[in-house]
Amino acid sequence: MLKNQYQLKIASNKKITKNLYHMIFSGKAIGMDAKPGQFVHLRVNDKLTPFFRRPFGVFRLKDSLEILYDVVGLGTTILSQKKKGDILDVIGPLGSFFCMPPKGIKTVVLIAGGIGIAPLLSLSDALRKKKYKVVLLQGGRNKDQIVASSEFKKNGCVVHVSTDDGSVGIKGRVSKLFSNIKGNSDEIFIYACGPKLMIKSVQTFAKKQNICGQASLEEVMACGIGTCLGCSTKTKNGYKTVCKDGPVFSLDEVVI
Repeated sequence: MLKNQYQLKIASNKKITKNLYHMIFSGKAIGMDAKPGQFVHLRVNDKLTPFFRRPFGVFRLKDSLEILYDVVGLGTTILSQKKKGDILDVIGPLGSFFCMPPKGIKTVVLIAGGIGIAPLLSLSDALRKKKYKVVLLQGGRNKDQIVASSEFKKNGCVVHVSTDDGSVGIKGRVSKLFSNIKGNSDEIFIYACGPKLMIKSVQTFAKKQNICGQASLEEVMACGIGTCLGCSTKTKNGYKTVCKDGPVFSLDEVVI
């Protein structure tokens, strides 16, 4: 067993919208000292299918480890069927993490697309004790993808929402919310997580406005440690693995 590998008991596994589930593990694993943006690698069962582990961003890590996941395939379907008291093999924390804003920043903007909201809640927990103005721009396909808004508000975030179908918030992509990013560009810092097309739109906006930031990439990660190279992504500094070199990169580094 690896030094960062744990057998964790499920405390709860609740369906919170049509396809989204919130899983909480019992107790804080010894050494599970995750930073915002990092992820854990879960083995969903002891069978050969599915063979590979599944990566999940740390949704929260206070008294215990929490993850948020979207049921999209066999692995997450199996995970959704787990019950309280079941044991899962967990490796983590893995990957790079969000750095705190540089000196001189007054406004922090969190931009999430769909399940990309997951790692941003733990980041807002870390930012809560600081004196930044924090703005969340949250987008999704429909109202079922808009979750945890109240938790962000508890952390002092100003929340703006958009959905593709207009079922909640304004109708359209999250890029329609960029008009809520206000202030001097050298006093604003962006953190983004979501689909690549969303990250691309954030990059375009940030470059035009001369705003710096970081982006967490969504990618299928088989090994989780940079060995299989299956999650390689193009950057200005050559190809890098999302699982080991990322998932967090400088906003202007990734090439999409």
